Parts: sequence; C-alpha cells; structure tokens
Amino acid sequence: MILTPTMTGISTPEPLKYAFTLKTSAHSGRSGSGPISVDQNKWQQWWSIESRSDTRALYIHIPFCRKRCSFCNFFENGAKPSRVTEYVNALCLQLADAAATPFITSKPFDTVYIGGGTPTDMQANEILQLANVIQSFPLKPNAEITLEGRLNGFTNDKFEAALAGGINRFSFGVQSVNTEVRQAAGRFDDEQTILQRLSELAQHPTATIVADLIFGLPGQTFDIWMHDVESIINTGIHGVDLYQLINLSGSRMDSADKKGKFTDRADSQARSVMYAQGAALLESSGWGRLSNCHWRSDKRERSLYNTLAKQGIEIVPFGAGAGGSIHGHGVMNGRDLSTWHDAIKAGVKVPGMAMSINENNHVDKVIKKGLDSGTLKLAELSMSLRVHLQPLFIKWQEHGLAVLEGEQLCLTLAGRFWSINMQTGLFEYLATNPLLAQAA
Repeated sequence: MILTPTMTGISTPEPLKYAFTLKTSAHSGRSGSGPISVDQNKWQQWWSIESRSDTRALYIHIPFCRKRCSFCNFFENGAKPSRVTEYVNALCLQLADAAATPFITSKPFDTVYIGGGTPTDMQANEILQLANVIQSFPLKPNAEITLEGRLNGFTNDKFEAALAGGINRFSFGVQSVNTEVRQAAGRFDDEQTILQRLSELAQHPTATIVADLIFGLPGQTFDIWMHDVESIINTGIHGVDLYQLINLSGSRMDSADKKGKFTDRADSQARSVMYAQGAALLESSGWGRLSNCHWRSDKRERSLYNTLAKQGIEIVPFGAGAGGSIHGHGVMNGRDLSTWHDAIKAGVKVPGMAMSINENNHVDKVIKKGLDSGTLKLAELSMSLRVHLQPLFIKWQEHGLAVLEGEQLCLTLAGRFWSINMQTGLFEYLATNPLLAQAA
C-alpha cells in the first residue's frame, strides 16, 4: 500500500496544529471521468425521465451582490434593482415550466436552498414571488427551505414575505461581529446593529435563524474571535457555522497577497486553536454539534441542505452559475447573465457543463457523510473496502486524528479540524492504490 503524508497526516505531539500543512479547499470529493457533451435533445430527455433518487434538494442561485467581500471569489453581479427584477421574473418562469416535468414531479424534495450571491437583495415582493413558485414543486412534509443573505437590508417586510411564502430557515453571513474586522472584510453594519437584528429575528416562534462565522480574518485576534462566538450565543439564534478562512484564488485578499500586501491574520496553527476554543465554548454553552463545523442551540435547526449536499445527493440547480446534479451527472449552469437570459427566452438549455457519472458515488456518500459528521460507521462499507482502507485508518489513529472503536471510526478534535484534508487524503489513497476498483 502506498501511504503519503498528504493521505495520513504526520506524526506530531500536536496533531491539531501540525498534522497537515494547510487547508486549501472547502470541500473534497471525486467526480466522474470528465465532461460530457449534452445537446438539446439529451437535455430535454433528462427532464422527461423520472428521478431514481430518494433524497433530493433544489438549489436556486441569485447571482447578485451589492458589495464584494475581501475573502470571496464567488460569482457575482452588481445588485441593480432592475437587473434583479428581470432575473427573478425569468427564473420564476423557468421554475414554473420545470415544475411540471416528469423529472421534477417523480420524487419530492427534502430541502430547498436559495443561495448566491446575496438573495436577500431581492425585494420583498420578489422573495414572495420566488417562494410561491417553489411551493409548486413536490416538497416533503416539513421540508427545509433556506434563504441565504446579509442582515443589512433584510427588512421586516422581506422577513414577513419569506415566511408567507413558506421559507422557514434563514442563513446570514455574519463572519465576525467586530466592527473593525467587518469593515476590513468589506462587510456592512457595525457590531451593535448586527447583534440587535439577530436577536430580533431569533424571537420568531418558528423560523430558524443561522449565522456563519469565519475564523482567521485579517485583524481578528483570538480574543476578538472568542467574543464573536460568545456574542452569537447570546443572540439566541438557533445555529452557527464555524468556517476557517481559506485564501481563495481570485479573491481581493489573494490579489493583495500576490502583490506583497500581506494582511495581519492568523496562521494555520492559530486557526486550529480558534476552532478548538470556539467549539468548546459552544458545547459548554449547551450547543449540540451536527457536523465538524456546525452547531445548534435548538432542534428546529436541522441544516439539511448543507448536510445532504456533502453526501452526493441529487441537487437540481436553477439560475445562472448554479451547480448540482441530475441523474447522477454533475451539472453547472453557465454564469454569463446575458447568455442565460437568451437561453430562457428561447426555451432551450442554459449553456453549461455536465460531467460523467461517478460510479463510486454510493461509496463516496458513506465516506463523506461519516467524516463530515465526525463518525464513520464502518458497517456501512463493504468488508473488502474496510480491509482496503484499514492501513489508512490505522495511520490516522497513530497520528491522533481518529480512534477506531468497534464498528466506528471516530475523529478526534484534531481530526474534525483537518477533516477536509483527511477526506482528500482518503480519495487520493483510493486513487493511488488500484485495489479500490476491485474492493468497491
């Protein structure tokens, strides 16, 4: 068996800090053998075939932002109201047409995610318009429907419109509550405004309110980070993500680094301590961990979309720049707005990309689900695959990243921090050791 440090991590007295060098990606996985050609006839055929997936998600992309944050390299367009209105009108027509196809009607959806961009930059009537179209899709009882966005500009009218349309979960990119850190990152609003608004929204008796925090931002000291976490706890919201800052290629932060304009931010070792102490504060305050990066204070928070999306389920995407999967094929809609609008008007497939089917998806789903939650249930893997992976698991245990406990591989705190590196290493191991093709 070929084992390398990128797969196993290294032996160190402090695995939390030093098991791997750096986290360079937010996700890990493998796809099919490569892109495939999908013409209009094939695309139409896909929509006429019933789905065979028991677990499904709907992803709707709103590709507009009023301001680009320093750490972001995601697709965006300026949120000019007339452009947003034109887009929402076209998107709703496309959704209404798709809602009647055999592919959509054949199986209900567990969760819907309206992401971006900044979906909360839509007007209240546009949020309700979109939400009403979503209700024409087959949804499972108590389906989770999330609206993502900023607190800035998210008025009571928008909140009420979303609730009236059946949206029941709201995810806000807070990143930090500290005013100076927020300003440096290109965020709107000061600390008092952010915390007050979160507290107001959290008072709703049924809506789920969630916030994202990022550790390792420029100017964010350890004390500021712990104040971030404590302040979020005190707002009374129902869920929080703790995300590590990743210097994404194409971001303003990345451009500054390439020009030698380095900003003052925590290194990987300092970020590992920020993660550990942030997690400890949440859990000592009674928050339960749903995944390696997500905690909840109330059982109304289920984090269905984020949890299921990491497991390779069927995600049906709509909107310019939206990505997902259809009949096992990874798909990505083209990002150019003009081209997207032209395709919608012509009633043809939006140009984009499709991938071949990942034949190992049934295995990958089990692995990613387990490692993302912190506990891989070995009984869900075939015996031959378990034997094949055993050398890697033993090395993880030796390096303080996991513990083999009967039929489970449980990640340690260090393992939870480095879980994406471990997933990447596991898939590298499977690709490097050819026995996988026989074992899987």
